[in-house]
Amino acid sequence: MTNIHPTAIVDPKAELDPSVKVGPYSIIGPDVKLGPDVVLHSHVVLAGRTTIGARTQIYPFASIGQPPQDLKYHGEPSTLEVGTDNLIREYVTMNAGTEGGGMVTRIGSNNTFLASAHVGHDCIIGDHVILSNTTLLAGHCRVADYVIFGGGSAVHQFVRIGKHAFIGGASAVESDIIPFGLVVGNRAHLMGLNLVGLKRRGFSREQINAMRDAFGQIFGQEGALRDRVAAVAERFADNADVMDIVNFIQADADRPLCLPRH
Repeated sequence: MTNIHPTAIVDPKAELDPSVKVGPYSIIGPDVKLGPDVVLHSHVVLAGRTTIGARTQIYPFASIGQPPQDLKYHGEPSTLEVGTDNLIREYVTMNAGTEGGGMVTRIGSNNTFLASAHVGHDCIIGDHVILSNTTLLAGHCRVADYVIFGGGSAVHQFVRIGKHAFIGGASAVESDIIPFGLVVGNRAHLMGLNLVGLKRRGFSREQINAMRDAFGQIFGQEGALRDRVAAVAERFADNADVMDIVNFIQADADRPLCLPRH
């Protein structure tokens, strides 16, 4: 393959599409699979049972597919799956899964991982997610589509983050974040809805007003949270956006729910 720099080390067992470009001093292990038009700019290390989807670009000193940073891991044949059209910048690390988390770490498509971001073992990340510089995801996190992490944010293991949520910079997240939520702080608390993000994504005024109304009823009134959520579910049964929030709150979870500070 003429697209492989002569200083790169590519194991003969690795599976590379002919269109893949491998830059100087990159290292590719035997169980790595690279799809069409993947670009490794230079000094990239790909290890383990790792699959990288088409048109993904990986920048220098990223380390992708190394064993999980979990003391319970003993060499099980776990995997890392990365989808298409992802941008992975310098010093990003992504680890394979573990037996305790389904044996796979899975990354969707059209995501952006800025410098020094970390994706821990068994994380599941959707599409169109942005991890700004030095964002850290511990193991077993679940991140839905269109979530944005501000720089320097850190997320506790097993945390769920709903779609279109926004995590402010330098936030320490130890609780589940509802879809469309905006959180900030150490420890992070729920500030409200991600109104700027919703407008940018084309949500109508009617959709946003309905979510604001539901948010106020769930988090701004007296009584048990369970009862307030049930009331919102009955009132907004035909509203898909509000029901996304309701279903997220009512789902089984390992972590508590991130709430407003009051």
